[in-house]
Amino acid sequence: MYCKKIKTKSGQLRWECVADGPRNPATGKRNQITRRGKTQKESKRKVLAAVRELEENGIDSKISGRLTFDAVAQKWYESYKATGIKDSTLLRRRKEINILNKHVAKTPIGDITHYMYQEVIYTVFPDYARNTVKGIHSAANMIFKYAKKNKWIKENPAIDAVVPKKQKTVEEIKQENIEEKYLDHEELEEFLLAVAQYGKEYDLERFYTLAFSGMRPGELCALQKQDLLFETNEIDITKTLYNEKNNMREYELTPPKTYSSVREVAMESMIMDMLKKVILKNDKRKMEYRGSHVTHRNITELYHDKDFVFARKNGYPFSTIPLNVRMNELLKRTNIKKAATPHIFRHTHVSMLSEAGADIPTIMKRVGHDDSETTMKIYTHVTNKMKREAPEKITNLYGNILEKIPF
Repeated sequence: MYCKKIKTKSGQLRWECVADGPRNPATGKRNQITRRGKTQKESKRKVLAAVRELEENGIDSKISGRLTFDAVAQKWYESYKATGIKDSTLLRRRKEINILNKHVAKTPIGDITHYMYQEVIYTVFPDYARNTVKGIHSAANMIFKYAKKNKWIKENPAIDAVVPKKQKTVEEIKQENIEEKYLDHEELEEFLLAVAQYGKEYDLERFYTLAFSGMRPGELCALQKQDLLFETNEIDITKTLYNEKNNMREYELTPPKTYSSVREVAMESMIMDMLKKVILKNDKRKMEYRGSHVTHRNITELYHDKDFVFARKNGYPFSTIPLNVRMNELLKRTNIKKAATPHIFRHTHVSMLSEAGADIPTIMKRVGHDDSETTMKIYTHVTNKMKREAPEKITNLYGNILEKIPF
């Protein structure tokens, strides 16, 4: 160790001591630790404490005290982005980081304690849905793990932090009625009749396909000609359509939500016949479009030849937003009072499979779920309802025999 007097930028005299710390374990390079103090004794004490901390924990408190949370979060985000994560997930993580930055952006990463972080979670909880807070907590946990891996902090303050549960009111419990999450047999029939009577182009094909496949709306919008396996009456689901700005030219095809979402779904032949007619119509439209030299803003526009099943006249795919709009308009033609979006057909398909006697593993595989609380709730609700209705059905079928029981 050696020490010397120096003059700081502000003109003050300070003692500065330098000592050798442990070598970098990855490169073997020499690691010198520098600390300043008003006296030589204070400077030496700081250097020895820093060397000891590096030897014991590999943490340089000077770095952890200088690196702020927002700087570390940005470094983690760039590393996370480089792994090929979907744009939709990156957007969500960016929003979660922004929420965390509102509370600890300029706090040195080494100063964030478990108590401080838990208080952040308690603070944001009233303003967001619990799933959103869980996402914020997940992002923070990954950022702190990244900081610990890089020897910027000793412990992860997010470990054992609690995301509280909101106490539900009686009204909220009523609104969570599982029957609100899917269309029953009569409601599905009523909606599809409205589609047949008032539907516009693609309405019939899209809503029937959603109801009888259980696919997500984004997966439906991403369907291309090669995904329709007419020889085996199956649909190959390998992607989803992401379009953040709802600009038809700025769409992206990304992998489905989870690994298990990549699947082949066996379909009824009537649905596949319906889709085959769509393909034939699309092929004809493609030829007409190419021959008409369509211009857009005085520029000749080429047909977007990607063979999307549900495409605009110029070949670009529809996003999920027009699908939502069409569903809202069609619901007005029915007596259905449920707050439904196209995603309800996914839950409806689960109820259809449950009613048909399919078991949970079969249902999960068909809809591309690793695990789903909603799927389990719908399955349990439908099967329990079937059990309650069983005696009545038996009475209807075998009432004449039961009436002959001698008393």
